[in-house]
Amino acid sequence: MTLAEAAARADELAENGSAQELATLRAEWDDELEAAARSADFRERALAFRAVGLFRWRAKEELLRRGLDDGSPAARGSALLSLELLSRDHPSTVNSVRPLLHKMTADEDENSAVRRLAVLTLKNGSAQRETIVLLEGLAADDGADDNLRRAAGGVAQGLKRRAQEKR
Repeated sequence: MTLAEAAARADELAENGSAQELATLRAEWDDELEAAARSADFRERALAFRAVGLFRWRAKEELLRRGLDDGSPAARGSALLSLELLSRDHPSTVNSVRPLLHKMTADEDENSAVRRLAVLTLKNGSAQRETIVLLEGLAADDGADDNLRRAAGGVAQGLKRRAQEKR
């Protein structure tokens, strides 16, 4: 079985609520995942970062944080996909990397798809004012990619609604 196949299996187990089998699979693939995340090949790193999310591996969140700084847009994107997946039920996952996501969103990442993924990941975090302001500014930026502007506007509106519901 390859890491990609193991990650797909882990995703199935997580969806089915098979916690014990998932834990066993994690233990079997721990070393291989760590090695892939340190690979010189960006494709292996991207696969490793994506696998963290599919394995629902919260203990590897620090690895994803490193993935956000990877030189490859594919690896950064994979790390963002995993962060988004892990943060759906746990906003603390996004909140812990919020400054990095803000930097990636605020034109620091040269890849527009990575910036858009960073914006979409922010939707699962807490509705903090500075995030909403950043996203609204990006949505109003005529120089920004249209898809990025739409994503930023939609996420900003969702966060504002969530903040108003808490009041």
